[in-house]
Amino acid sequence: MLEVNFTPFPELKTERLLLRKLTGNDARELFFLRSNEEVLRFLGKEPAKSVSEAEEFIGKIDKSIEENESILWGIALLPDPATIIGTICLWNFTKENYRAEIGYILHPGHWRKGIMTEAINCVVDFGFNNLKLHSIGALLSPGNIASTAVLERTGFVKEGHLKECFYFNGEFTDTLIYSRLK
Repeated sequence: MLEVNFTPFPELKTERLLLRKLTGNDARELFFLRSNEEVLRFLGKEPAKSVSEAEEFIGKIDKSIEENESILWGIALLPDPATIIGTICLWNFTKENYRAEIGYILHPGHWRKGIMTEAINCVVDFGFNNLKLHSIGALLSPGNIASTAVLERTGFVKEGHLKECFYFNGEFTDTLIYSRLK
C-alpha cells in the first residue's frame, strides 16, 4: 500500500514558479482566490466570506499535511515568492490503489500564460517520482474548457462523463473524469 510523508514539506521549483507551503501571510491572497466569482465559476463551492475563513482553511490544510492526508502548495512567481497567485494540491488519496486527485486554482490575472501547465507538470512529476503514485485523477465541470485544455496538454486523458452527479445551488450538474497514468 502507498505510504506518503510530507515532512519536511516538499518545496518545488520550476523555471518560473515556486510551489511552497502556505502561511498565515497568504490569507489575503487565498481569500481572493476562494471568493472570486471567476475563479469559483466551475468549482461548485460557496465563496469565502472573510479573510478569517481563509486563515481557518490554511489551518485545515496544515493539519491535513501533518497527518499525510493531502498536500497543497501555494503557487508563487520566483521573482515574488511571498505572494501566491494560485494553489495546487494532491488530495483524495486512495492509498491502496496508489492514486490521488489533483486540484488547482489560479488568479485570473495569470490565466493563459502557461503557469498552470507548468505547475501541473511539476506536481505530477512529484506525485509519480517521489510519492510513487500510479495514477492521478481530476474531476471537473464539462463547461470548464480552460481546465480541460490544460489537463490534456499535461497528458491527462478523459475517462468518463458522469451525468448529473454533483448537486450545488439547487441544480444537478455533470462531472468529467480525467486521469493520467505514470
